[in-house]
Amino acid sequence: MTTFTEETRVRAREIIARYPADRSRSALLPLLHLVQAEEGYVSPAGVTFCAEVLGLNKAQVGAVATFYTMYKRRPTGDYLVSVCTNTMCNVLGGQEVYDTLVEHLGVGHDETTADGKITLEHAECLAACDYGPVMTVNYDFFDGVDPQGAVGVVDELRAGGRPMPTRGARLCTLKEMAVQLAGFADERDGAVADGGPGAATLRGLRLAEQHGITAPTYDPKTPIRSKAEADRAAAEAKAKAEADKAAPAAKPEQVTGSTAPDVKAPDDKSPQVRTAETRQPDAATAAPDAPGTKVPTDGAPPASRDAQAAQAAGVAANPPAGDGKPAGDEAGAQQRNLKEAEAETDAAGAGSAAASETGVQK
Repeated sequence: MTTFTEETRVRAREIIARYPADRSRSALLPLLHLVQAEEGYVSPAGVTFCAEVLGLNKAQVGAVATFYTMYKRRPTGDYLVSVCTNTMCNVLGGQEVYDTLVEHLGVGHDETTADGKITLEHAECLAACDYGPVMTVNYDFFDGVDPQGAVGVVDELRAGGRPMPTRGARLCTLKEMAVQLAGFADERDGAVADGGPGAATLRGLRLAEQHGITAPTYDPKTPIRSKAEADRAAAEAKAKAEADKAAPAAKPEQVTGSTAPDVKAPDDKSPQVRTAETRQPDAATAAPDAPGTKVPTDGAPPASRDAQAAQAAGVAANPPAGDGKPAGDEAGAQQRNLKEAEAETDAAGAGSAAASETGVQK
């Protein structure tokens, strides 16, 4: 059972203090990063620790820890190497980069090298499509990598070096990165002074120039209204809206006495649409009292033969439009059901008649 250091416990209290007293469970995500910073993964002991300091049960903590892929559930190497194999990077060679690293390191997805230095994983997307293929080391980017370049990066890491990412600050270990994800600054001397922003994302601009697409013109000298002017304009717009609302509406040509909005009569629709709306009404279906709507009335349920005749009449009255599906369901299944129901009814009637005749004879 891991016993967390006093420094971790002090930092845990500092994290919890960032949130209102009645919202302390919001500190769970950074706390999981904090325990991962000490152990290199979220162990059962880490789950127990988070549950105790937040007053939660272990099931609640475990549900969160297993949901997010950044929380590792088994020991992870010093450097998490993630290769994007999603669509764009895959087209540009991401799968080849990943396969080369698998062969070179002798490990597969979510596996760690014997020296404990590298954990390899393929990622579904690293949100850098225009830099593809991309690879990250502890979430810092190496853009436009090829198989040989990726091998060079992992070899340098295993030799104790820290290659400079294409974008971002100097590399750190996964535990050091977890401390930062928990909300604490990188305390290494000059750690954030290295690195650079990387190449600009200009693909969209180049496509716009290629196809002659421009944004609407805008005069940068357009004055910005003060708050008083904006409030006055809003008050004028509100007064105008109220005046328009209070004005008498134009007299309709024909008064229907309906409170429903005037909608197109369903009889003007195709038979297929009308049949579908009758069976499965939704928000777009005309209201029962809309002009031109025929409101069905409930009556006595028809006999089986009447139902069969009504079905045949409905299909005949609603021929398909072009190659559309005929209105109504497939009649074969319903006819079989009707025949079975009639047979059961006739059998029951014959049984009752036989019983009555027996009683008379007695």
